[in-house]
Amino acid sequence: MIFWDKFESPVGELYAAEKDGSITMIGHKESAERYFRKSGSGGSGIPENAERRRTEVIERAVFQLNEYFEGKRKKFDLPLAPEGTDFQLKDWKALCEIPYGETRSYRDIAEAIDCPGGYRAVGMANNRNPIMIVIPCHRVIGANGSMVGYGGGIPVKQYLIELEKNNI
Repeated sequence: MIFWDKFESPVGELYAAEKDGSITMIGHKESAERYFRKSGSGGSGIPENAERRRTEVIERAVFQLNEYFEGKRKKFDLPLAPEGTDFQLKDWKALCEIPYGETRSYRDIAEAIDCPGGYRAVGMANNRNPIMIVIPCHRVIGANGSMVGYGGGIPVKQYLIELEKNNI
């Protein structure tokens, strides 16, 4: 069974999903729709095996995200179970190694996961990150320091990077 809920945040309405006691998705409406399609709805609707309920794990995620937005939390302590390919999982793990308030380039991440030259593949994996903010794909920028590619939109990416830099 998948449990989910939505909540307001400084970056807009976010959705969170949990399966088997672990967070499997945090994102905007588009991310939630993509997640639910992958989870068996076929269309853009919510699958039959999903129920809207604020579970203890989702409540913890919302609480920790609120602390993050207040500048009080720099690390998350949540059980995570993102679903993806082996390459995506490797990429997302590397993203979690980027320290709060710092950024890395797509090339840096590609090299960190032993895929030199795979920065475009890293970009695609980041685009499919199902757990925004907690798996911090917003910390990945262009090699020249430019704000490029973020599923939540460039203004959200800039907001998150500034939030962290202002609270180091």
